[in-house]
Amino acid sequence: MPMMLDEIEPSDLDLIGQARNGDGEAFGKLVERHYNFIHRVAWRWSGRKADAEDIAQEVCVRLGRTIRTYRGGGAFTTWLYAMTMNAARDLMRKSARESAKAEAFGVHALIEGQGAQEPDDQAERLWMQVRKLSDKQRDAVLLVYGEGLSHSEAADVMSCAEATVSWHIHEAKKRLKVLMLSAEED
Repeated sequence: MPMMLDEIEPSDLDLIGQARNGDGEAFGKLVERHYNFIHRVAWRWSGRKADAEDIAQEVCVRLGRTIRTYRGGGAFTTWLYAMTMNAARDLMRKSARESAKAEAFGVHALIEGQGAQEPDDQAERLWMQVRKLSDKQRDAVLLVYGEGLSHSEAADVMSCAEATVSWHIHEAKKRLKVLMLSAEED
């Protein structure tokens, strides 16, 4: 049986256009369509389920505030990658500030028992080490190896040259070898 015209799913661009005009239902469909993508990127970046959920929620809030600024020059997912990574960095900075405050007041002793769990598999151990890389190296590895983007696509997300992404990947590989070896010795 052929699909009726009203059964065809609207494109992202259609939903974006409708959401820009205040259509809450279209915005909801857009968020629903991309939430798992946002959450996956956030989880790979943070490595913690609770942080990934916080980041994804923050991206949805930011998306609601900024949907009118999306001009469609690039892929919508490229814009979402950048927004998600910015929200992840913001959460990391906020967490670092809160940790510094907690240490300053000696509160860290109360929460030490809630440390990170030891990862079960090699892939998770590797992602733990990736999270220790510099922001640019971590972003490049996340986008290319975690999300399967080409160096060119990652360059669009990171707003840099393709050669820069390649350099960040190269440097990350060297650093990861050192980190993985030292983790195995511990």
